[in-house]
Amino acid sequence: MTISFELNAEPRSDTGKGASRRMRHTGKVPAILYGGGQDPESLALFHNEIIRNLEHEAFYSHILTIKIGKSKTQAILRDLQRHPSKPSILHMDLQRVSASEKLKTHAPLHFVGEDTSPGVKAGGLVSHDLTEVQIECLPKDLPAYIEVDISGMEIGDALHLSDLKVAEEVTLLDLARGEGHDLAVVSVHVKRVVEEEVEEAPAEGEDAAEGGEEAGDAGDGEKSDG
Repeated sequence: MTISFELNAEPRSDTGKGASRRMRHTGKVPAILYGGGQDPESLALFHNEIIRNLEHEAFYSHILTIKIGKSKTQAILRDLQRHPSKPSILHMDLQRVSASEKLKTHAPLHFVGEDTSPGVKAGGLVSHDLTEVQIECLPKDLPAYIEVDISGMEIGDALHLSDLKVAEEVTLLDLARGEGHDLAVVSVHVKRVVEEEVEEAPAEGEDAAEGGEEAGDAGDGEKSDG
């Protein structure tokens, strides 16, 4: 099933912290739409609509439709500012996309096959070195995610960017930089056991002997004072 995301937006003329604060009190989120060879456009989005869409992971890497009145614009999410302590969105940055122009963005990695991996079954631990990768492609070729199959990994194995299966139309930008940029994506390694140092218990009667010596020392002091 094809997933599509549409956000309703309104143009806004008031800018600044005060205007943004008043907007948020009415359930709207200030946003900026830029790129595509056009001037930046200040918008107001609807908070509840954003929160509902954010429940889908694909929203972060998918082509979004921004509806402003009767016009519709294709864009991707570039930045999302959240409140530090409340479940609310403070600001959004959106970039226009053109069907004929390649775009650079991030695609999340989905790891599968951990439950059948021989290395995991043998007690190994999986380390995810990357959770997303930077890609370049046309908007129509933008993947919702890139799957990483670790079902065949043994202890000591590692997968790198060059091991990922992506469409020919999608370029992994780090890998395209050449030698030395084939980054590790995931590995399976042996569990490290940390041994705690246990203090040796004193021999039986040792505590009593030490206690007797201390008592004797104290007794000697009292006698000398007398």
